[in-house]
Amino acid sequence: MSPTERLAELGLTLPPVAMPQAAYVPAVRTGAYVYVSGQVPVVDGKLPATGKVGAEVSPADAAGLARICGLNAIAAAAAAAGGLDRIRRIVKVVGFVASAPGFNGQPLVVNGASELLIEVFGEEGRHARSAVGVAELPLDAPVEVELIAEVRD
Repeated sequence: MSPTERLAELGLTLPPVAMPQAAYVPAVRTGAYVYVSGQVPVVDGKLPATGKVGAEVSPADAAGLARICGLNAIAAAAAAAGGLDRIRRIVKVVGFVASAPGFNGQPLVVNGASELLIEVFGEEGRHARSAVGVAELPLDAPVEVELIAEVRD
């Protein structure tokens, strides 16, 4: 089953690629790889939640927001690759979690994005990953996800 078919089976569609509010682009392709800039959980131009995970945002809600970040990252990667089915595999994911003092569940939050990537790309969606706690993220987003994907010729 192709990534496009899996996405449809999940009842998901790729959102429009969010345009950056600063001096960078959503994704860059070089050779066989696409590098996707950090994606926050924007839906229809708005963040569904803001604040720190472990304070204003629950870990479970943050995992759902990471899933949205993952979908936004897939959209950016697909745009740079020339289509969703041109993505061969997900190589690396970095998730940033705006964390309240004492919160150390960053890996469980970033699982929201990782699990989506596996659902969409199957075994080719399994990836190397870092989950990092940070003090602040742009727009007061609770989570941000970036990725590197390998592209088919």
